[in-house]
Amino acid sequence: MRGSGCLLAGRLLLLLACLAAAAARAEPAGQPGAWRSLFDGRSLGQWEVVGRYEFHGHGKVEVRDGRLVLAAGQPGTAVRWTGEVPKIDYELRLEAMRVEGDDFFCGLTFPVGKSFCSLILGGWDGSICGLSSIDGEPAAENATAFHLDVEKGKWYRVRLRVTRAKIEAWIEDRKAIDLPTEGTTLAIRFPEEAATPLSLATWRTSGAFRRLEIRTLAGTSRP
Repeated sequence: MRGSGCLLAGRLLLLLACLAAAAARAEPAGQPGAWRSLFDGRSLGQWEVVGRYEFHGHGKVEVRDGRLVLAAGQPGTAVRWTGEVPKIDYELRLEAMRVEGDDFFCGLTFPVGKSFCSLILGGWDGSICGLSSIDGEPAAENATAFHLDVEKGKWYRVRLRVTRAKIEAWIEDRKAIDLPTEGTTLAIRFPEEAATPLSLATWRTSGAFRRLEIRTLAGTSRP
C-alpha cells in the first residue's frame, strides 16, 4: 500500500510539472496576440478591388514599391479584405498617405461586434477626420470629429483599437478618438456587401497604404 501511495504521488507530481510547463509556454493571460500582416508589399493577396456602388468608377489599384496604391476614383476607390478578421477585441495598425487630391485618403471600414464603422481621415474640406457614422451622424458632425492638417506625400501612422467597451484611434502618437459604444448606433456609409468586413477606400483622391497589421486582444471573439 505504501508503495502504491508513493507511485500515485509521483504520478501526481509529474502531472503537475507537465501542466506548469504548458502554462509557461502559453501566452500570458491578458496579453495581446502577435501582430499579423495583412499586406506583404508584393501582391494584393486577400484584398480584392471593389467595383460596385460608389466604387463602380474606381481608379487603378496596384502594388508598387511596397505600397498598396489606390488611384482617385469617380467618386471612390476601395479594396476589401476577403479573409477572416476578429469582430471585437482587436487592434489594427497601418501607415497611410495622401498622394494626390483633397478629400479623404483613408476610409478604413471595420467590424464592431455585429455592426460596422469607418474611420475617415482627411474628408470634407480635406482635413476633417472621425468615425462615420455615429447615431446617424457622419464624421464631420459627430463628437469624434477632429482636424488634421494633411501633408501630401507624408506617411501617417494609424492605430485602431476595438473592444466591447469602446473604439479608440491614434494618429501618429496622438490619441484622437475615445468613443464608448454602449447605447451607440454604429453604421457605415457604403453598402455592407461592398465594404465589409474590412476595407480601405479613398474619395476622389489617390492614397497609399503600407505596414497593415492586425492582432487580437484578450477575450477576443472570433468570427
